[in-house]
Amino acid sequence: MEKFRGTGVAMVTPFKENFDIDFDALKILTEHLVSNGVNYLVVMGTTGENPTITEFEQTRILETVMEVNENRIPVVFGIGGNNTKSVVDRMKSFNYDGVSGILSASPYYNKPNQAGIVDHYMQLADASGAPIILYNVPGRTGSMMSVDTILKLAEHENIVAVKEASGDFVHCMSLIRQKPDDFLVISGDDNYTLPFTAAGMAGVISVVGNAYPKEFSQMVRYALDGNFENARYLHYRLLPMMNAIFDDGNPGGIKVALKELNICGSAMRAPLHDVLPEVAANIKKLASQL
Repeated sequence: MEKFRGTGVAMVTPFKENFDIDFDALKILTEHLVSNGVNYLVVMGTTGENPTITEFEQTRILETVMEVNENRIPVVFGIGGNNTKSVVDRMKSFNYDGVSGILSASPYYNKPNQAGIVDHYMQLADASGAPIILYNVPGRTGSMMSVDTILKLAEHENIVAVKEASGDFVHCMSLIRQKPDDFLVISGDDNYTLPFTAAGMAGVISVVGNAYPKEFSQMVRYALDGNFENARYLHYRLLPMMNAIFDDGNPGGIKVALKELNICGSAMRAPLHDVLPEVAANIKKLASQL
């Protein structure tokens, strides 16, 4: 699945001050990403605040992104949940026109065992009209997908990649060593993308790329090409911002950076809240230096 190699961006959802979706800002953000070299867009991931956005709104967001994108780069859409039947039903009724893949996080809160995770994803893969990218993010889900679980799921023809946000280098390297040649392991952590790509990952689904798509995408391209001298330069230039935007939650931090760039506002729907003033001040300071 070469279309998912390189830099994907987990797009934020811009809101107006009254918390309605800001579709004008969404159009600006989409063009900002597409015209600055990212390889694909990820709509309605956690960074897009999907838990507080209705299915009707999600559809309008996807349609807006695709209208601006005009098929220039692939679009991935996030569909997930911890009720397997509900997710399967949505996948069966979903309109896949123009959608290149589905990103789906491992079930959260109810903490299934590994057999339950396998069964969940197998049902999703059978129901989905587009290839599935698994999402291992134990910090949010409360459960870790083991290497054996991911390898088992990789055998399904409709499961083509995993977004790895475990932050566990031993786990990730073991997975990279054993994975099938046609299965991609994608970084879910901006600040680990360079070392993970050097270890064999296929790139990243990024948050900082919302604000700095040109520089971050170039860093990933350098790393994939084995040009680590230039990759390191960009990595360390962006690293303070990569860290700062997560100091008080996501997507609060990246929205502060995007506001500084006049791309969209920093509003988020409850229960998310503005980042602490000192965190915002640091992000603004770093933005002025980039």
